[in-house]
Amino acid sequence: MNLKILEDAKNLLTSILEILGLAWWVEIVTDKPSCIYYFGPFLSKQEAKLHCPGYIEDLEQEDAVIVSWNIKQYQPKQLTIYQED
Repeated sequence: MNLKILEDAKNLLTSILEILGLAWWVEIVTDKPSCIYYFGPFLSKQEAKLHCPGYIEDLEQEDAVIVSWNIKQYQPKQLTIYQED
């Protein structure tokens, strides 16, 4: 089967799961700046976990302090939430 067809099918399924609130997201909470970041959507928890180190590395390169991270089925309304100090 064509790789492009498989990728398109995966993207379609991920979009459907996102609409239903069943897609997986990486949630990263930082300090300095105090934010919650959401990265996704992903088709599976394993796929989200695989991408998580890259997101953490990118934020650390921007001098953000990682407080916590989590992978969950979610449908964020915003991808970045700035928290008040």
